[in-house]
Amino acid sequence: MDPASLASALVSAQMSRVQMAAAAAMMRMNADAAQSVVQVVQAAEQNAQRLADAAAGVGRSINITA
Repeated sequence: MDPASLASALVSAQMSRVQMAAAAAMMRMNADAAQSVVQVVQAAEQNAQRLADAAAGVGRSINITA
């Protein structure tokens, strides 16, 4: 192999390593974002259930004779 081929192979390997590291970082960010979305949805469901429970008893014992 000539030096130019070796240099080209080395540069290609380094670029591949950088691309793999970037892809891994992006996958971690996507997983973190998905986990955050799940947490928000779960919190919204809990809040909606609390509001639904509160709304069921609201207005039952109001004195409107005054």
